[in-house]
Amino acid sequence: MPRTGHPISVEERVRRLNEARVRADAKYVLYWMRRNRRAHWNHALSYAVQWANELGLPVLCREELNCGPSANDRMLTFALEGVPENARRLAALGCGYQFHLREKHSEPDRLRMALASAAVLVTDDDAEPFALEFDVPIAAVAVESSCIVPVSRFEKREYAAYSLRPKITRMLPQYLAPMQPVRVKHRYPERARVAFSPVNIQRMVAACDIDHSVKPSLSIRGGVLEAERRLNHFIRHNIARYAAQRNEPSKHVTSCLSPYLRFGHVSSHEVGIATRSEPAFQEELAVRRELAHNFARFSENPRSLKSLPDWAQATLLKHAADKRPHVYDRDQFARAETHDELWNACQREMLLEGVIHGYYRMYWGKTQTSCGVLGCTTVPGRSVRYLG
Repeated sequence: MPRTGHPISVEERVRRLNEARVRADAKYVLYWMRRNRRAHWNHALSYAVQWANELGLPVLCREELNCGPSANDRMLTFALEGVPENARRLAALGCGYQFHLREKHSEPDRLRMALASAAVLVTDDDAEPFALEFDVPIAAVAVESSCIVPVSRFEKREYAAYSLRPKITRMLPQYLAPMQPVRVKHRYPERARVAFSPVNIQRMVAACDIDHSVKPSLSIRGGVLEAERRLNHFIRHNIARYAAQRNEPSKHVTSCLSPYLRFGHVSSHEVGIATRSEPAFQEELAVRRELAHNFARFSENPRSLKSLPDWAQATLLKHAADKRPHVYDRDQFARAETHDELWNACQREMLLEGVIHGYYRMYWGKTQTSCGVLGCTTVPGRSVRYLG
């Protein structure tokens, strides 16, 4: 394991995935980019570079997109739009870069080919702890770079913002410091060249075995360049009005950074430093968002109703047989075909743009509304699947 030399050790973000050793006769350190799709403000990449420097090796970054069960045209297009700039920035740093799109979920994973010449494997950690799907014969670690305060700083699940807030607030100052750049000492010998045009992206997406009914967003383009543009626009024009007007959709003062944080095109660390003067935004970014990561990390079944407290599960069971004036199936919800026009408007915005304003999103998802998904399905567990 490398000696990081950072004032705040990256080690607290690192999780060992196996007990294998470093391969001696290797050509590079392999960074598997799977969640934080960016070349800067990336703890996993920095960790890979540090390890490579100590081993006297270059870094090869391999970015992959998998066509899993939930993949669709919108998600893949958004992620693909970020690939060319990732290739350019990684080349400028001196790292190698490979990109692969798995057109079918059943397609063999080509990561094993890259592992054959790697000394170690470094990858992005998830909010939900994951295990490698196959045996990796070299040392492998996952590095968390999605939160400002590492999830590992907490020992248990926090059940509400009020319990997490004082802990996060106390730790934030030590983490809201610029990342120290790590210089690549051994450049990768081959320079990556990835040139995707919009037409090429359309063809690539069309060839994938995914849901083609969810079209690309009409107004949201993916990639680190677009994420940086939106962050800069928010700082210059909207952050001063954010606290007072964020719950008024017509004012358009939100950051619009959610999809970029979700796909790793921008770092919450970078955003946190840029917005540290606005407590209301820090509340959303560092408390509410990281509460969700805490939930995913420390819940045994975060995608199931079993993750709810016992009293909540008992309440749902007690009212499972209650008569519901309106009942809809998944397709009716998806097509915005309910009796509630405001809910339908929110859903249509999701269908066309891929986002819903935060204030309306609460209405869209909350169960106490007249058309809440839970209130209009006959089985509580089914509503969770619909929202997921």
